Amino acid sequence: MNTSSGTAGSRAPRAPRRARGGYAFIAGYVVLLAAFGIVPTVYAIYFAFTNADGAFTGLGNFTAAAADFRFLPAVGHVALYLLFWLVSLVVLVVVLALVLHRLTSQGLSRGLRFLFYIPGALAGAASVMVWLFMLDPTVSPVSFLLRALGFPTFGSVIAPGHLPVLFTLIAFWTGAGGWIVVMYGALNNISTDILEAARIDGAGPWRTALHIQIPLLRKWIVYMVILAFAGGAQLFVEPQLLSQASVGVAGRDYSLNQLSYDLAFQMNNVNGAAAVSVELLIVGLVVATFFVARSGFFDAE
Repeated sequence: MNTSSGTAGSRAPRAPRRARGGYAFIAGYVVLLAAFGIVPTVYAIYFAFTNADGAFTGLGNFTAAAADFRFLPAVGHVALYLLFWLVSLVVLVVVLALVLHRLTSQGLSRGLRFLFYIPGALAGAASVMVWLFMLDPTVSPVSFLLRALGFPTFGSVIAPGHLPVLFTLIAFWTGAGGWIVVMYGALNNISTDILEAARIDGAGPWRTALHIQIPLLRKWIVYMVILAFAGGAQLFVEPQLLSQASVGVAGRDYSLNQLSYDLAFQMNNVNGAAAVSVELLIVGLVVATFFVARSGFFDAE
């Protein structure tokens, strides 16, 4: 009895040390979150509800931003892009992850995972520059394909009606590979006993995917949709660079983030820009809350 008590007593102090180690690991993240996340957010909220003199204006900045003739078109552009982006992301990422998982036994998985992940190593601006090169029929290595599709010039490729699809292609090429790898890892965590039981019951690959694998990926898919929505709603780099490269085809105010940038740095209306930013934050939080609540994201398995 004494020996066991002594042993337990000697082990007791380890818990506080482990707790201190955990705090040390997250301390850097907390500092960066406060400096580049919480403080700027509070600062933006302050500007959104005040005027240039610091006086409280209520919803004045929000109504003024919404009344801007560029606001509703920008909302429509972002909404259409999000529709294309999220649908293509969910469908293609899940399908490609399932295919990748099926190829594991064939020795192709490791190489394909590397290929999927490579585009994500490029920064947003660099990936857009690559696509500007690819979409110009005069220099593109796939110019024959562009001309066959009826796009003989760069201007015809980046016509305003094509922009949501083009931005979706750029975003998918840059960001989908990392999510495919994440979904692949989640598929590997599904118990082989469950998959074997399904096979014994006569379920083929598609029935297994539809009734077992995809439902078990639900929380990962929700997590992906939340982050993809938040990133897509802040569309900025793609239309901004395309606008400069094409002499204004996309426009400086194609997206809400561009409109916010233009209000702040071209019109010196920091308060209006902050209002647009806070609106994006609110929409993102509402969408995230909806998906989390409906999916049971934090429910214990």
